[in-house]
Amino acid sequence: MVDLTISLRQKLASLQRNLISATSILSHPPCLRLNPLALLSMPRSPTSSEDEMAQSFSDYSDDCASDSSREETIYETIRGTAEPSQNHMDDIHTNSLVIRVLIPDLQQTKCMRFNPDATVWIAKQRILCTLNQTLKDVLNYGLFQPASNGRDGKFLDEERLLREYPQPISKGVPCLEFRYKSRVYRQPNIDEKQIAKLHSKANLRKFMDFIQHNQVDKVGKMLERGLDPNYHDSDTGENPLTLAAQLDNAVEMIKVLKNGGAHLDFRAKDGMTSLHKAARSKNQVILMTLLELGASPDYKDSRGLTPLYHSVVVGGDPGCCELLLNQHASVCCQDENGWHEVHQACRHGNVQHLEHLLFYGAVMSAQNASGNTALHICALYNQFLLR
Repeated sequence: MVDLTISLRQKLASLQRNLISATSILSHPPCLRLNPLALLSMPRSPTSSEDEMAQSFSDYSDDCASDSSREETIYETIRGTAEPSQNHMDDIHTNSLVIRVLIPDLQQTKCMRFNPDATVWIAKQRILCTLNQTLKDVLNYGLFQPASNGRDGKFLDEERLLREYPQPISKGVPCLEFRYKSRVYRQPNIDEKQIAKLHSKANLRKFMDFIQHNQVDKVGKMLERGLDPNYHDSDTGENPLTLAAQLDNAVEMIKVLKNGGAHLDFRAKDGMTSLHKAARSKNQVILMTLLELGASPDYKDSRGLTPLYHSVVVGGDPGCCELLLNQHASVCCQDENGWHEVHQACRHGNVQHLEHLLFYGAVMSAQNASGNTALHICALYNQFLLR
């Protein structure tokens, strides 16, 4: 028994020495010259390998989930990420913007304080957390600034700061509408009945077929007649822009859809924007086109994940990852289990993606919800990332 105790203590001491060695490696992350022997004997995280593997983000395996359960998950994600800290609340009161928010679909009006230096996405989350009724397809609701002083009405881009949208105060408290994103028609005297007839199931299906076969002229003509390209295909759940983002040689199609009223941050039924789709399809040309048209590299999907996060998960050519980082995409995005981009790069053995992430400021010592660093994930999945 004494010999067994001594043996266990020796093994424990060995594991501790290996952890110290691994920590010293983390202090020089750009080198990525990891010692496989240290990784193999490195102590595991506070969770078992089976639990950690089960928690890792892999793909959207909940495609078969009902719309109601998906909506519930979205609301839970929003509530979990939108709870303001006390310091944040103090900041809101000392540096705040008071806005009257109209919600036409619920026939409600709210007067709320917002931090002008926060993004529209955060303001949207705060509004959703105050609702006592559920909105369908809630992620495609947005803040709409009505027309005033000769300016057209428009939806606020979710990743821009509220401060960037000056509010008219000549009529008292400024007002924004919280409503479902749709095409904003610039033409006066729109025939609403004619527009409604244009949106038949047959026409909407035909429009998606035109996009699938890259028939730009026919798509353009339907848009000229007034079709709203912000809708979901009943079969695939894609919207016109997310479908086009996954196709080759669709640059002109993307431009026509954008000029025809498609919102760059309009999400498909699975919660992803066209940027997410382009990143997952490794479609660098389309990704660049969307960014040039004004899309933000930090758009969030229904899980709060960015296109950069998805590009690291799918791996392959790191061009999309490098492009997003070069366009100032934020790093250190986390999924529901606290996995950062570096965890995913190590889990999938994507060395070049990891190098780009580290160059643009990602931290190898970041821990997930289980307390695991990226180096723990390397050991867990036998990814040594040797260079």
